[in-house]
Amino acid sequence: MPTQGRTPRRTLGRPLRGGSPSLSRSPSLSRAPGSASSAGGVATRYLLLVLVLLLTIGPFLWQLSTSLKGPGEDIYSRTPGFLPADPTLANYAKVADTIPVWTYAANSLTVAAIAVVGNVVGATLAGFALARLRFRGARLVLGLFLASLVLPGEVTIVSQYVTVRSLGLTDTLLGVALPGAVAVLNVLLMYTAFRAVPAELDAAARVDGANVRQRLLQVALPNVRGMLSVVVIFTFIGAWDDFLWPLIVLNDPSRYTLTVGLQYLDGTFTANPRLIAAGTMIAFLPVVAVFAVLQRFFFRGVEEGAIKG
Repeated sequence: MPTQGRTPRRTLGRPLRGGSPSLSRSPSLSRAPGSASSAGGVATRYLLLVLVLLLTIGPFLWQLSTSLKGPGEDIYSRTPGFLPADPTLANYAKVADTIPVWTYAANSLTVAAIAVVGNVVGATLAGFALARLRFRGARLVLGLFLASLVLPGEVTIVSQYVTVRSLGLTDTLLGVALPGAVAVLNVLLMYTAFRAVPAELDAAARVDGANVRQRLLQVALPNVRGMLSVVVIFTFIGAWDDFLWPLIVLNDPSRYTLTVGLQYLDGTFTANPRLIAAGTMIAFLPVVAVFAVLQRFFFRGVEEGAIKG
């Protein structure tokens, strides 16, 4: 018998007969506020990216435009044109006629090569020793490395010059490259990369009878190629763009690096901004080339992760 006073049971999400669903809502109404806020966030991010792009790429594009402008174009007007009316490469030829730009570029390339080789070898060995080898005073050495980062480069430049002079390396390209042959920051970067490699791999290599050299070359080093490419890029850019230290060490104009030699484009009484812009672009192109070659190794190392599966 049916009991009196019992209300009909309502199934969740199912409307009553003859009625409208009380628990259902329109999907468009429920997602409208969220989609609007997400669209606003995306627009804000793109706006910030465009602003950063203009701040970073804008000066480079302006220098490139100035280097391509001919002598007939007025670059001192109140509203100078961004695009050159008559693009020309004559300014680059004039730079080569004004200064021995290729000699200076070869000197800079020599210094950068010495610095890159020194950091790849020295920072790798020091980072692996601090990360994987157990020896007395390891923490003290690591603390000294960290403490040296606090000191700016100008504080130690006098002691560096005295050391280079005592070695008889003044006015030589080796003397220019020697202080940056092993950078403290690169040692710490390699130390961090080797610490990210699981210790189980190193322990398994020791069980298999691998010595220290085999553990470094066959186990650890293949897993830190991404960080190694970062060290190469940073070292090359730092050695190529350095101005103060080569200016102090070098006296013979024939041994000047490119950054020091470009100062001859800015005369005492006259200065042609077109030539200066062209010289700047010549000095900038090798940095772009090195980064274009090595960036794929860096991003490949990031995508693969620290350990390959």
